[in-house]
Amino acid sequence: MITFYHSPRSRSSSIHWLLEELGAEYKTEIVDIRAPGGAPETYRAIQPSKKVPAIVHDGTVVTERAAICIYLADAFPQAGLAPPVGDAGRAAWLTWLVYSDAVFDPVIAGRMRGLAVATSNDYSFGLYDDMVANLEKTLAARPYIAGEAFTAADTQIGSGIHYAVHILGALADRPVFQAYLGRLQARPAFQRYIRKEMALAAG
Repeated sequence: MITFYHSPRSRSSSIHWLLEELGAEYKTEIVDIRAPGGAPETYRAIQPSKKVPAIVHDGTVVTERAAICIYLADAFPQAGLAPPVGDAGRAAWLTWLVYSDAVFDPVIAGRMRGLAVATSNDYSFGLYDDMVANLEKTLAARPYIAGEAFTAADTQIGSGIHYAVHILGALADRPVFQAYLGRLQARPAFQRYIRKEMALAAG
């Protein structure tokens, strides 16, 4: 059994989508990260910074989105959401999973906060323009972020692009992004996730 620690309309929503793609049994524990003072102090036993997402799978705690994706995709290989160890495609898959957290997210956050980044050496995550160019080049060359097939990496990059374009307005609404999001949003698991996410947010 997977226990999923989640706050609707947050970064953990991408893991909610991943869980629907897996087809595995899970239960959701809502963490009120927007309460005064943030999540309860007791939640630090699961996530030291009181952030979401986190999962507990058969007693094993996993935090950080990239780690959760790698762990779950490997734990449930029948879902076909990760190239197996030894497959040449695994390098791109791992790269994009980590890129989502290590580059895409901080670049977008810095953009929204007006962070001045003059050169790629100013901060570890580099430049906004370089990130956008990398996404455009990759998605113009192939249908999914890590290759020809949908993987767990698409739940992370796809969620990030959607949020940055349609919610934050921090990313230009370019045809290559719209075509990519259209492919993702047509997936039955994505549609299930959206229905459940909206119900949780309303509740």
